[in-house]
Amino acid sequence: MTDPSATAPRRPGEQALTALGLGAPALDPADASPHSFPGGGRWRTEVPSCEGPEALAVVLKEASRLDVPVHRISQGSGVWMLTDTEITEMVEATAERDIELCLFTGPRGTWDIGGSTRTDSGGGGLRARGHDAVAGCVEDAVRATELGVRCLLVADEGVLWTLHRARAAGILPADTTLKVSALVGPVNPASYAVYERLGADSINVPSDLTLAHLTEIRRVSAAPMDMYIEAPDDLGGYVRMYEVAELIRRGAPLYLKFGLAKAPGIYPYGHQMRELTLATAKERVRRGRLALDLLARHGADGDMAPIGSRLPGELSRFDIPS
Repeated sequence: MTDPSATAPRRPGEQALTALGLGAPALDPADASPHSFPGGGRWRTEVPSCEGPEALAVVLKEASRLDVPVHRISQGSGVWMLTDTEITEMVEATAERDIELCLFTGPRGTWDIGGSTRTDSGGGGLRARGHDAVAGCVEDAVRATELGVRCLLVADEGVLWTLHRARAAGILPADTTLKVSALVGPVNPASYAVYERLGADSINVPSDLTLAHLTEIRRVSAAPMDMYIEAPDDLGGYVRMYEVAELIRRGAPLYLKFGLAKAPGIYPYGHQMRELTLATAKERVRRGRLALDLLARHGADGDMAPIGSRLPGELSRFDIPS
């Protein structure tokens, strides 16, 4: 009979440190998330900041070369920065590989004429300022879904609730998923639960949350969580590769986002940033391979959700007024 401990996941440096009398305390089973994705699996992968068909082609080629499974590819500049032809090309390329494509909606505070976002406090941040900005987000959502996109990124609570209502009313396809951006991500279980009830199907939390914070969130919500395993510099530049197994154990169902630190920002993308964008797109996939290799070396790479799975399962929602 096989010894279960021989195949159980191990923690980084566990055997050597134990031999030196420096072993870590045993993991507490009560810290583990009880939740999984519908259809099985506790983690999925995401390659972010894929800013157009050319960058997408680089990501797909590199993912194939390095054997990196990809569940979702997301874009950050916005629907409005892509032509119909570009969106259609991205939809078709991801559909061929059973990858979910997620595009960002509409105008947001850091790009409009509001000056408060440029102050030290950051003002209203990425949120949609005024009726017209909300309208732009809705316009983007309708246009993108008419072209076949089924995942939308949002950075404003009001936009999230509006798009959730539009989905319930049939204005957007029923299988559209709504993803909350890391730029407004919740930092406590109470706010996480509110985003879920406002219609979020996937919620990006800041990458500086502690493991204990993830356990707290999982005690109140089963909504899928997104987290940068390596965060861009403007989101802190955190690199948490050695924690991936424990992030999954605590935070499942979890999207592992392969970002890139020490790289210039590329939003809003244009051809003047082509070489940088293609180079960073390729490196994000390599970062994914490094994180997956760590999981494999620690025997913790099981429980990946099937490729092609994308729906969040049944979640709690606020009642929509009639």
